[in-house]
Amino acid sequence: MRRLPIYFLVDVSESMAGTPIEEVERGMRTIIQELRVDPYALETAFVSIIAFAGRPATLSPLTELYKFYPPIFPIGGGTFLGAALDYLMDELDQSIQKTTLEVKGDWKPIIFLFTDGNPTDSCQKAFRRWNERYRSHCNLVAISLGDDVDTLTLAQLTENVLVLKETDAESFRKFFKWVTASIKNTSESVNEQGNSELKLAPTSGINLEKAIVEVPGGAILPQKVDENFVVLHGRCSNTQQDYLVKYGKRTPGEEPPGPELYARRIYRLLGAYPIDREKYAAMSTEGKASVNTETLRGVPTCPCCGNQLGVVVCECGNIFCVGDGAGTRCPWCGMQGELGNIASGGIDITRTIG
Repeated sequence: MRRLPIYFLVDVSESMAGTPIEEVERGMRTIIQELRVDPYALETAFVSIIAFAGRPATLSPLTELYKFYPPIFPIGGGTFLGAALDYLMDELDQSIQKTTLEVKGDWKPIIFLFTDGNPTDSCQKAFRRWNERYRSHCNLVAISLGDDVDTLTLAQLTENVLVLKETDAESFRKFFKWVTASIKNTSESVNEQGNSELKLAPTSGINLEKAIVEVPGGAILPQKVDENFVVLHGRCSNTQQDYLVKYGKRTPGEEPPGPELYARRIYRLLGAYPIDREKYAAMSTEGKASVNTETLRGVPTCPCCGNQLGVVVCECGNIFCVGDGAGTRCPWCGMQGELGNIASGGIDITRTIG
């Protein structure tokens, strides 16, 4: 049997914490449920999920559709797209059956890349490898979840670059139905016509637009830090569980801010989310940056215990939560002390690279 391999390469960096990653998990379950009742997809489709943040990892190897179960997505630090692409290409080398004199190989793989941020690693080498050896043999669709992604970067990998303008629940629901329909169209073409070229479904009625870009020449420069979001790594002083506090340059549904606001780099609170410490460490890379507290608007309660203040900075540089009491102990270093106010002008605190 000739397989139709379908890979989902999913950004699980810190900027995806909260609603985006929850909607991706829900969307993956919807895709699998609907494909399982499609006779063409059920006959040929094999699915794999690769997550990436500071490091890539296979959450689900290439598996027959009826055996596939959507995984829970971790969160990690960094957006290493170059490393993720190299990992994907290695997986293709190992998993895709090539045509020989004795056997017909797999159909042309479909790859859906989901990301909401910009690369924080150097991508030049991986991009060259992709374009020279893999691009013509794969169907890659790159999706910007929100309009903060530099589509010029994605356009260096594929002509199929689309932007999901809104990231509310209804927009995600329609988007994943579009993904499902595109897979169904391609699997039907494979079975009926023996043609594995990508058959994307129409985008009418969906807040999904094809990016119009002209790819410039020259090298791809790593961004190092995703400036669209500020994410702080905290620890609960009561439960010892880790959490992330997420700020964005704008709230969902808000129009992009003007040049003045971007120049001031004002970030508004989007939410705070518990994380699994071990899984977060496994998906993260080394690298920190700093942000001045004057640029941050809003302080969350602790998402683990409900303490009133979820962003308190210890002398050790780490972030934790406190309740109503003035005295507290840092869950990172064990230092005990009393709360004080930040002086005018703010202070620089540690942030992740996004």
